[in-house]
Amino acid sequence: MIHFILGGAKSGKSHYAETQLIPYPQPWIYLATGRAWDDEMKKKIKDHQCRRGKGWVTIEEPIEMANYLSKTTETPILIDCLTLWLTNLMMDNRNIQDEIQKLVACLQSYQGDVFIVSNEVGQGIVPADFMARKFRNHAGNLHQEIAKIADKFTFIIAGYPVQLKG
Repeated sequence: MIHFILGGAKSGKSHYAETQLIPYPQPWIYLATGRAWDDEMKKKIKDHQCRRGKGWVTIEEPIEMANYLSKTTETPILIDCLTLWLTNLMMDNRNIQDEIQKLVACLQSYQGDVFIVSNEVGQGIVPADFMARKFRNHAGNLHQEIAKIADKFTFIIAGYPVQLKG
């Protein structure tokens, strides 16, 4: 089962996703894609770790998510988040479409349940610069691909889940 959880910044999507794993036996796998580029990101990572508390095993995988998923079997996994993963791919000059297709293929063949968190970035103003527009476009394409294969799709607004699929 693939559960895609999408929402704006600080909408409560990570917390909601974490609560979805409570029925599963511990330890829960948290596949973290963020890189601590600056002090703000370091604080955000620390805050997430403190909120999660015990019962979680954190795997830091900023680029090779598909590779990790292909080596893991049946364990429920929370991936947080796709837009940070996309940022990392762009910063490393990866072929975005190839990486998305690899991820989609691994998700479709994964035997366990996967909860995927991502930031909705396409509902605001048109970004002023080329790189930001490129990111927004890649994120939109990525989200469409994940939504297509997801069994459940939830949009989080101000901490409230709105079920879109499943």
